[in-house]
Amino acid sequence: MVNVSTLYMVATPIGNLGDITLRALETLKAVDTVACEDTRHTLKLLSHFDIHKPLVSCHANDEQRGAARVADLLDEGKDVAYCSDAGTPGLSDPGAVLVREARSRGHRVVPIPGPSAFAALISAAGVSGRTFLFDGFLSPKPGKRRARLKELLSRGESFVLYESPFRVGKLLADIASIEPDRMVCVGRELTKVHEEIVEGTAAELAARFPAESAKGEFCLIVRGDAL
Repeated sequence: MVNVSTLYMVATPIGNLGDITLRALETLKAVDTVACEDTRHTLKLLSHFDIHKPLVSCHANDEQRGAARVADLLDEGKDVAYCSDAGTPGLSDPGAVLVREARSRGHRVVPIPGPSAFAALISAAGVSGRTFLFDGFLSPKPGKRRARLKELLSRGESFVLYESPFRVGKLLADIASIEPDRMVCVGRELTKVHEEIVEGTAAELAARFPAESAKGEFCLIVRGDAL
């Protein structure tokens, strides 16, 4: 008989460790095992708060096998917390696969909410409206990226994207080539020491963050054309 255990989806800081919630700390201290994208990254977080737990990898490059490994622990009666490298699990990380696997085996899934770059930038961007489309990381392939941008821009809704420092300049240049006057809010290194939130037209921001010199992690809100 399989034991019914609990998988906790724990949101962790996106930069500032002070943003971790009391409930997240209580959960990480209480579970039997912590699953994570990168054990080295999560080990630093746990060590900072003097939490010592076995770690198991659930990396995006092998998410099906990682999810099965974590679900096996749940089957054994162990409660497991899952942490992405930063922010709320399920947004551009292997969390969704793990949740489906745990539920398919009859285990409970409990969210432990907290930091999110998506929510953090929306709160400081001043973009009105009730609808935000989250599209995560666009394709690194130029043709697919531009095609998707044309689709998103044509919808007239505000949308949110994540991007690495290696491609954010190309992303902004693509937006500027399609609609140079569309307003964009860029959040760089949110909650970290060098946090920067800048608003301007796509053309202005493409010049500010050229492809060769951007640094840090980026979140962008592209304003709807009706705003």
